[in-house]
Amino acid sequence: MTTATATPCGHVTATASYPDTRLLINNEWCDADGGKTLDVYNPATGKAIGKVARAGIADLNRALEAAQKGFEIWRRTPATERAAIMRKAAALLRERAADIGRILTQEQGKPFVEARAECIAGADIIEWFADEGRRVYGRIVPSRNLAAQQLVIKEPVGPVAAFTPWNFPINQIVRKLGAALASGCSFLCKAPEETPASPAALLQCFVDAGIPAGVIGLVYGDPAEISSYLIPQPVIRKVTFTGSTPVGKQLAAIAGQHMKRATMELGGHAPVIVAADADIALAVKAAGAAKFRNAGQVCISPTRFLVHNSIRAEFAKALTAQTEQLKIGDGLAEGTTLGPLANARRITAMDKILQDARATGAKVLTGGGRVGSEGNFFAPTVLDEVSLQADVFNNEPFGPIAAIRGFDTLEEAIAEANRLPFGLAGYAFTQSIKNAHLLSQSVEVGMLWINQPAAPSPEMPFGGVKDSGYGSEGGPEAMEAYLVTKAVSIMAV
Repeated sequence: MTTATATPCGHVTATASYPDTRLLINNEWCDADGGKTLDVYNPATGKAIGKVARAGIADLNRALEAAQKGFEIWRRTPATERAAIMRKAAALLRERAADIGRILTQEQGKPFVEARAECIAGADIIEWFADEGRRVYGRIVPSRNLAAQQLVIKEPVGPVAAFTPWNFPINQIVRKLGAALASGCSFLCKAPEETPASPAALLQCFVDAGIPAGVIGLVYGDPAEISSYLIPQPVIRKVTFTGSTPVGKQLAAIAGQHMKRATMELGGHAPVIVAADADIALAVKAAGAAKFRNAGQVCISPTRFLVHNSIRAEFAKALTAQTEQLKIGDGLAEGTTLGPLANARRITAMDKILQDARATGAKVLTGGGRVGSEGNFFAPTVLDEVSLQADVFNNEPFGPIAAIRGFDTLEEAIAEANRLPFGLAGYAFTQSIKNAHLLSQSVEVGMLWINQPAAPSPEMPFGGVKDSGYGSEGGPEAMEAYLVTKAVSIMAV
């Protein structure tokens, strides 16, 4: 089996083992000041497989200086030239998808098929934003004074500080990076320490594509220290974060104190409403596959299965049967369809959720515990008759647990879907146009998929409402967060 590594400058090859990861500052890969590092673990074995540089304040200051210089160059680079570099980087990412996917699987755990697909999807996102950046238009506004010309101009907001999670280390960066670069902003990313090498390989694609020094940067270290230092810095004009709601609120508060624009893509607890007239086979196939993708460690993962009581038993039986067909194992092993959880903390969290579910009356139809003693494997689990008081129905499980509860009327299901403060994604299954319209108008989420699994695409908005955040990381709406609008009036003299 071929594995992947990185040269001192971070380029991905297919010759050796998992690479150590350095900081990217001013287009150069460098050690942290003082040589500090953190260990990186393979979640399939629980063993250390590499190291990542741990940035200190001196490193952050150098990265900020580089980002400012890079912004002055990039903002004056024509949109067509920016698009050409981005497209070249996307082509390199697609070309290297298999090698980067192996790195991603080693550090994050997801099956290689999913990891490779994440890289390819990332290339698609970059290409879409590259083209969208060429369509950032202002406008001419007729003046009340014919001697004057009035213009509305769109300009890049400035250097961006991005904070990204470990569950999709490529996808969650490119959604931010694509919009930022297409708008003319420089981009400084604090990527996850658990999964550092795949983001490094992603950014190497941009370096190899010829992006000017300082336009992109990559740091790792203590998350709280880095965020609390970077966000207040005058150089940073935009903050973007994907992660938990509690942390997002903290970062949003810091950004607000310093009048920084912010985009927050936070936690969810996605309801799945299966109406009485639903195609049960379709619902099980679509929602079941989405539920256990990346071992349930997905912000838009289906979590609360609300199934009409007339079909609940049949649905639960079918979902259980499908779940039991999943093959648990190392993500690089042939045939694996469910990899390990990303870290040992998730195992502890799953155990706690299951204990609470059982104590509040839920029935475990399949799964329900850790698998093996090595690595972070947890059996895909289906629960039925789940109480509204159960933790799994109130807090995002972020793991391979599907919780089922019955309902009698669609209005009852919608009320339950809207009960929690989260509003990121939702799913519904019905063969009635009337039901579909009611659901689309009533379910309080930023994204709703009806009769299909999650189908996010670069051209569609991606974001939530309520405690799931604000702003979009998809579609033309994503560009607006990285642009400022300037009104200009020119008087002829």
